[in-house]
Amino acid sequence: MAHLPPPPELYVVGAGPGDPELLTLKAYRILQTADVVLYDNLANQELLALAPTACECIYVGKKPYGEYTPQEVIHELIREKALAKGRVVRLKGGDPFIFGRGFEEMLFARSHGIAAHYVPGISSMQAVGFEDIPLTHRVVSEGFWVLTGTKKDGSLSADLRVAMQSNSTVVIYMGMKKLPQIAATYVQEGRGATLAAVVMHASLPQRKVVRGRIEELPALVAAAGITYPAIIFIGDVVGLG
Repeated sequence: MAHLPPPPELYVVGAGPGDPELLTLKAYRILQTADVVLYDNLANQELLALAPTACECIYVGKKPYGEYTPQEVIHELIREKALAKGRVVRLKGGDPFIFGRGFEEMLFARSHGIAAHYVPGISSMQAVGFEDIPLTHRVVSEGFWVLTGTKKDGSLSADLRVAMQSNSTVVIYMGMKKLPQIAATYVQEGRGATLAAVVMHASLPQRKVVRGRIEELPALVAAAGITYPAIIFIGDVVGLG
């Protein structure tokens, strides 16, 4: 009697901010049952050891301004591998629904009859807490804005000027290339002295952190040799630690 192929399914899984111990129990369990893992460059590769020996692990990274696996190629791999092998785990750094295009991949899978599931991950921005910087703190910050520094058309998000008028913490993903422009925007609004920090490789032993006024941040980042992946945090919470 012929064996039926396993049902095709996709799990879009958050790998967390870097430290492999910050993986959720659900993600841990799903990885142990994967037939194929498609992982990006922000997912800690130590996590691949959790997958079964027979599991096929394929790198589909997108390094900022460098090597690039087109989204269409990733979609095609999801379709091909799920139909051929069964359970595909798409392992993404941080949380897949925060600037991770995870929902796009789920919609694509479902459009091809593949069941798709979301497993949240601890977002990279939350790892700033290891630097004694809380995203919110009573009286100091009543919320946080999370923006991308790299819109699809390459421009800086107009939301930044709105966000800086509030007393909320401003968090900017993928903003390193735009840091001089971000700093200049704060200076133009008379807010150049606002405290800010940049954290690179958050939660990992090799992490780098700089803090200072937003107007001096581009120079501090250059002096410290901070590049990507890094997240920018702007607001008075930076001074609490």
